[in-house]
Amino acid sequence: MSKLPKMVQALLEPRVYPEPTGRVKLVQTQMSFVFLTDNYVYKVKKPVDLGYLDYTTLGKRRFYCQREVELNRRLCPDVYLDVVPITRHQSDFFIGGPGKAIEYAVKMRRLPQELMMDTLLASNRVSPEMMTKLAQRLEAFHEQAETNEDISAFGSLDIIGQNTEENFNQTEKYIGNTISPKNYLHIKAYTDNFLKENASLFRKRIQDGRIKDCHGDLHAAHICLTDDICIYDCIEFNDRFRYADIASEVAFLAMDLDHYGRADLSRLFVSAYVALSRDRELLKLLNFYKCYRAYVRGKVESFKLDDPYITKEERSGISAIAKSYFELAESYI
Repeated sequence: MSKLPKMVQALLEPRVYPEPTGRVKLVQTQMSFVFLTDNYVYKVKKPVDLGYLDYTTLGKRRFYCQREVELNRRLCPDVYLDVVPITRHQSDFFIGGPGKAIEYAVKMRRLPQELMMDTLLASNRVSPEMMTKLAQRLEAFHEQAETNEDISAFGSLDIIGQNTEENFNQTEKYIGNTISPKNYLHIKAYTDNFLKENASLFRKRIQDGRIKDCHGDLHAAHICLTDDICIYDCIEFNDRFRYADIASEVAFLAMDLDHYGRADLSRLFVSAYVALSRDRELLKLLNFYKCYRAYVRGKVESFKLDDPYITKEERSGISAIAKSYFELAESYI
């Protein structure tokens, strides 16, 4: 705990919070400190610049907290409550207390852990009916999702190529660690060739209005299978990662289900979505985007290895997960 910033240590104390709580649990991501109280979640953004996001000033962190609440209310309206100030009075820190705001947090209702999709998958409790309902929820969201000329531009070969090239550039440092030299070169060659050989298909997707303001980070850990299905923690920090072909979003979850060893549920989900959307062309892009999304997951897991606050045990587990995603990406070729 001594390695944690003073404010973070203070937020582990129950007395700091406006509502009674028996305990506070800290969960870290590369970008945030997440504090779990008995009934609520408080998410504080780390002051980091990772290239694709910049949280280095208090003003930026406040802005992106507000964006997170606004965007996530699209698919999880009752969970994202507010942006709250973290204040300091003399030597004490408070959530929304007296004193000057020194930081901001996104306040959310705590979702039932036992209904998280990754939890249910681990115990073999995700049913075909759940997948069909999830496909319905996602297709309805995509049908209503915003699109315009600016958003559609993110489906161009230039932008997609920028995204893929960024992936390869940002993972060079992990070659020989979480990704083998052979897999790196194989995936890069496949990606570059697919983009060149399918230029007309990508242009048609733009013309057909398939590029939307999506969720952007649709994997099992961000889905809670309550009655109305809450899909949370969308990407707020970079529009480029959220504006995408709906095929890429569908492929993301399908890939993650494959990663959990549930290719059967993956196929069922894709089939249900295609039947609802009548977008059979999506299937031509499925493996390309599965490869892309698995690579992104491998990259993001690898990034965690650079976090100075993670333990040696956590580092070992993170490395294994990153390797598995990179190997899955190569399997789609």
